[in-house]
Amino acid sequence: MYRLPFYHKTAPMIFFVTGISTEVGKTITSAILVEALGADYWKPIQAGDLQATDSHRLAALIDRDRTFIHPCSYALNAPMSPHAAAALDGLQIDLERIVPPKTDGHLVIEGAGGLMVPLNDRDTIFDLIHPEYKVVLVSRHYLGSINHTLLTVEKLHQKGIAPGIVFSGDPLPASEEIILKKTDCFFLGRIAEEPAFDRSTIKKYAGQWAPALASFQALVD
Repeated sequence: MYRLPFYHKTAPMIFFVTGISTEVGKTITSAILVEALGADYWKPIQAGDLQATDSHRLAALIDRDRTFIHPCSYALNAPMSPHAAAALDGLQIDLERIVPPKTDGHLVIEGAGGLMVPLNDRDTIFDLIHPEYKVVLVSRHYLGSINHTLLTVEKLHQKGIAPGIVFSGDPLPASEEIILKKTDCFFLGRIAEEPAFDRSTIKKYAGQWAPALASFQALVD
């Protein structure tokens, strides 16, 4: 049974999971982190299919005995950028209403899309990330993904954040090697093209990632 050295750490940690685009593996990554850390989970903004949200999906993948899934600050009906989905619902997203929930343990926050996804005319997902957060960046290989990854890391550097990186999908050494050489990203792990993701799969990855997660936490503390 895996057990991270900081599993019972007194001061709770906050991990923020972002991606280089949409549909790159943020929810699966969040589930692995939640399982490995025994953390709570929060998706501040959900847009689209409110009967089958990322929170619903994650709940089916983890050990619920250790995790509380906090409600979204904004649950929007259209599968669109949050600023546009909110407008269709007659709302305007207010950053001051998006307050991290109180928890006695660790918290994993999952963003929506990438860093520059707009919330309103002024704010983006990037504005939800506090400098003290541990950021995990999910990169999935496609034409242009190197550029998207490097730009995302550069943006995070504006807050003094050096993210941990997860590669999602089939390995592509040429892309991964240049990304790791040109950034200070800590390599946390890889998510393969699994036939399906279920609780046993998530537990497997949580065990595999545990040593790297412990090293990453010590590195950025």
